[in-house]
Amino acid sequence: MADGSGTPDQLKMTYERFSRFLPQSHILVITLDHFAQTARELLPSLPEENLLVEPVARKTAPCMAYAAYTLLSRDPEAVIVATPWDLFIRDESLFAQTINDAFQYVEENDVLMTLGIVPKGADVNFGYIQVKEGRNAHLMAGPLQVKTFTEKPSAELAEVFIRTGEFFWNSGIFVWKASTICAEMEKYIPEVTELFRGWETQIGDRAFIERAYGECPKVSLDYGVMEHTDRAWLYPARFGWADIERL
Repeated sequence: MADGSGTPDQLKMTYERFSRFLPQSHILVITLDHFAQTARELLPSLPEENLLVEPVARKTAPCMAYAAYTLLSRDPEAVIVATPWDLFIRDESLFAQTINDAFQYVEENDVLMTLGIVPKGADVNFGYIQVKEGRNAHLMAGPLQVKTFTEKPSAELAEVFIRTGEFFWNSGIFVWKASTICAEMEKYIPEVTELFRGWETQIGDRAFIERAYGECPKVSLDYGVMEHTDRAWLYPARFGWADIERL
């Protein structure tokens, strides 16, 4: 997911990171119209049909609806690894292994998996995810069942979170079946998915996408789906991670 708001080279870095362990034909980039040509120039090996262009910004839920319905139209069994384009990752071998482990679990289970970063401290600039496994869950291997989401707590609350060992930083990286995320979006944010009705035959039609986005509300995946679903799970991640805006 590349909204074009950061440094263009970050898109190339993210694409190359995934190209090391995924076929390039399986990588999709979804971006806004004003950044599409830059994306084409930065990623000459990206198949044209794998560049999905949003007419306007509507946050991550409509973005995922567009991508997930596109993938469902190609492969009903597709599993999605959804990531922002502007993350800094250290230890890319561990990153690839963590993604693959989460991917394998999702292939066999209809869950919505998020990668949870084992926190280094009480940082108020990140969202936090609490799991049900109790104290010292941060020492456990995944997967773990999600209990609550908290967006950027106060410093005092963040300190409490860290002391319990039940909380992880929200990485913004998700793994799920296309069919599962579509079903959960249809359940919790029908105001978005109803606009994509007819996707089976029209998802590749630019006029169809423009109409859908023209009426679509701004909704994030965390707020619209993850805070409500009973399918939310977390895979602990121990590779170095940072939102590029925080570097």
